[in-house]
Amino acid sequence: MKRGLPLRVGIIGAGIMGLSLAQRLSATGVQVTLFEREPQAGGLTTYHDYGPFCWDRFYHVILSSDRHLIGYLQEIGLGEHLRWSPARSGLYARGRFYPVTSSWELLRFPLVGLVGKLRLARTILACNRIRDWRTLESVPVEEWLIGLCGRQTYDAFWKPLLLAKLGEQYTRVSAVFIWSYITRLFSTRDTTAERNQLGYVAGGYRTVINRLEQLIVAAGGTVRLATAIQGIEPGPDGGLSVCWNGLKEPFDKVIWTGPIEAGSPLAKQGLVSVESSCGPVEYLGVVCPVLVTRKPLLPYYTLNLADPDIPFTGVIGMSSIVATKETAGLYLTYFPKYVPAGDPQLRHPDETVTQQFFQGVRKLFPDLHDADIVGLHINRAMKVQPLQVLHYSKRVPKVSTRHQDFFVLNTSQFVNSTLNNNAVIRAVNEFVHDHRRQFEPSSGRTRAVPQAATA
Repeated sequence: MKRGLPLRVGIIGAGIMGLSLAQRLSATGVQVTLFEREPQAGGLTTYHDYGPFCWDRFYHVILSSDRHLIGYLQEIGLGEHLRWSPARSGLYARGRFYPVTSSWELLRFPLVGLVGKLRLARTILACNRIRDWRTLESVPVEEWLIGLCGRQTYDAFWKPLLLAKLGEQYTRVSAVFIWSYITRLFSTRDTTAERNQLGYVAGGYRTVINRLEQLIVAAGGTVRLATAIQGIEPGPDGGLSVCWNGLKEPFDKVIWTGPIEAGSPLAKQGLVSVESSCGPVEYLGVVCPVLVTRKPLLPYYTLNLADPDIPFTGVIGMSSIVATKETAGLYLTYFPKYVPAGDPQLRHPDETVTQQFFQGVRKLFPDLHDADIVGLHINRAMKVQPLQVLHYSKRVPKVSTRHQDFFVLNTSQFVNSTLNNNAVIRAVNEFVHDHRRQFEPSSGRTRAVPQAATA
């Protein structure tokens, strides 16, 4: 046994939540070990090798109102790496593209009449005035929007946006979703220039991930990638052991950052109790083809689709925001399709996805030629975000830890905001603040050396 060791904390999951939590704790003198089953850190914000360049596997931008995220990036020395661009939005309907960014463009939008446009403005104002989101939890988003702006405006404007964000599952979501989306999005608007400002970090989230890994290691922490956790066991004298690769590594405290279901091994091992009055949390997955081209496909960052024959739920023109010097002079466009986490489409062969994808691309962009295409990359994620169905706050499992040294922090706990990295950093900040006394470095800890796991 050894005495006089700093507090040792194991963190399971190296997404942005796990990485930022590990960095925050290690900066206070805690000795952190971060476990990640994938070969690279970052989770849903990780990066991808597109051939001539690396960029985010899935699309991400920073809003000018993301004060928690922006403050954190400045704190870790990346403030000077932030880049900002004006963002445009478009809508595809009846075989045409329509710009829908500025007030003038919305006034000229031909698919909605004058009364509908006034109702559209009223909907946005209504969202900005609502403070108690709980009043919206029992109202389906479709019913709420139609009541405010009418069927025509809903079908022409809001329904394509919901499809782009949620796929066909939008009909099951409460009005809390659109409230949180609108209030966050419109808080970025520069009313003088009448445009939205969106940002990114030079080098993409690879820059952020690399910086966090460097800071954790420099503070004496460890990042274990490609490491599957086989179990977590209570220690005989307090603390816990994390079982991996046949070893039991002892820690004073362990934090779990992934989803927890009622039947999970953690619950079976007696570390947590999981209670939910409305069934388990449901997740959306995504199949996201990413096209690299020699020419830009559209001038918009977001293109919502009002065409049921298009085999994806939206188009994200990343190169309308990101400078092409970041992408080797090429253009990057994402084509996400959101489906329930158990949907067979998430496991379709790449050949099937490719065939369906190009049918939609050819319809949207008939002038795109094979010579314009540098590469197609098909990225997938089984669990992207919880589905905020009716009464979601009651459905969120109430996770009670049964061990004083075991903690849970994950995205299913976000009940009144869309899933985004600003909300993640805010949750990490709150966790560190609320539990600061429990994670104060201690000079009187005792700890056994790692031992081989026994059956």
